Amino acid sequence: MKNPIPLLQNSINTRPKLGCLLAGFLTVGALPPWHVWPLLFIAFPWLLLQINRAVSKRRAFACGYWFGFGFFAAGLSWVGNALLIDAAVFGWLYPLVLLAAGGFFGLFTAVPALLAYLFRGLYARWLALAGFWVLSEWLRSFILTGFPWNLLGSVLAFDITLLQAAALIGTYGLSGLVLLAASAPALCLHYRNRTALIISLSIIIGISLLLWGFGSWRLKQYPESAGNLKIRIVQPAIPQQMKWQPDTLEDNFADYISLSRSPGFEELDFVVWGETASPFPLDLDREHLLQAAAAVPPQGFLITGLVRYGFDPDEGYYRPRNSLLVIGRNGEIAAAYDKSHLVPFGEYIPLRRFLPQWIRPITGAIANFMPGQGPQALQAGNYPSFGGLICYEIIFPGQVAARNPRPEWLVNLTNDGWYGDSAGPYQHLVTTQLRAVEEGLTIVRAANTGISAVISPVGKIIAELGLNRRGFIDANLPQTLTISTA
Repeated sequence: MKNPIPLLQNSINTRPKLGCLLAGFLTVGALPPWHVWPLLFIAFPWLLLQINRAVSKRRAFACGYWFGFGFFAAGLSWVGNALLIDAAVFGWLYPLVLLAAGGFFGLFTAVPALLAYLFRGLYARWLALAGFWVLSEWLRSFILTGFPWNLLGSVLAFDITLLQAAALIGTYGLSGLVLLAASAPALCLHYRNRTALIISLSIIIGISLLLWGFGSWRLKQYPESAGNLKIRIVQPAIPQQMKWQPDTLEDNFADYISLSRSPGFEELDFVVWGETASPFPLDLDREHLLQAAAAVPPQGFLITGLVRYGFDPDEGYYRPRNSLLVIGRNGEIAAAYDKSHLVPFGEYIPLRRFLPQWIRPITGAIANFMPGQGPQALQAGNYPSFGGLICYEIIFPGQVAARNPRPEWLVNLTNDGWYGDSAGPYQHLVTTQLRAVEEGLTIVRAANTGISAVISPVGKIIAELGLNRRGFIDANLPQTLTISTA
């Protein structure tokens, strides 16, 4: 029997598209929660060399496409877990999620590969690939409402020191530096001389020292001291299969209230529940609103997610809204926020009316939510103003905080219970850390099944409750809720 390893190596060398597919797959290992970052120094040199060796624009495009197919199909595979909540109805779609993720998002690496190929010389292509990759990540944040998940800069989250440059250049800038460093070995592999080796090592060491040096300096500028604002995040860890069952709604609601009133309740300023924590439309349901008021601290407020309803004059009927309410001690609603960045194929179906008849029964199971007005600064009593974000709204760089007036901290309500014990919740937490650094704002993250956390303006996790753990977090927010992003 022949040794399979040389056969595989020969297959990869003679089939560059297969090699790019595997390289894209390997890149996923560098992402949270694994952070096997040395894989980047294998995958990206391979991609750059294949672009450089391509005999045509079509071949360069194909190499980029198959790299992206492997990267996104594997990197977004956790999305398919949502279909397994009702596997009898939606389970058959799981393989299609992988194909759709790789097939569509692969274009966002294919185009940068093609554009890089149009330049002459490996050094020019090295710079061009990094530049167009960053542009592609930015485009991915708004095309078809956007999905900038697993930005390459997130691979640095294994140490918050390396994330600090995001305050200056954003996560997109981090992505560019990561790609420049990770693909630099291609230069010495191609030219095979001492000069290229020195240049490659200089690039890698230089970028590493730049990130580490700036990050160390910035962290020293931020005093780690707790303030007087005390919050409690409630995480009941209700399995998604049980969350909306009619016979469990009252028990789930009571569990939130019970956990909220655990010892130390009287000392709190805010109690925070997760996305759609209340199964009842509290702005219309007075009975349950008064029940929820029992979870309001004596001198503070309850922040909760829920589905409420509003009349859409364009459609001529009431539509659901994924919302956040701020509730006072007497059941008064102090502030409200409606999610503005809706999840395609989760909270609405793009171009629903043009879909073929055979798939419409499936899309009928997906609600047609009404979007809100965008980021706001919410005021509750005399407390510092805060911005509300629901679920994946936190993943959009530069779109998480109102500019005028600007909030002093952020609250992100989410429910990652859809995705089970997968990479999704960990990656979602890392995006929250990156937004904290970019905006210089403290972020309170409340998740039904976890991971709930309080994150400082420099991305440090002050308090955390792990995935699928039932309980609550009590934490004092940092004395300085917001810091300069420069």
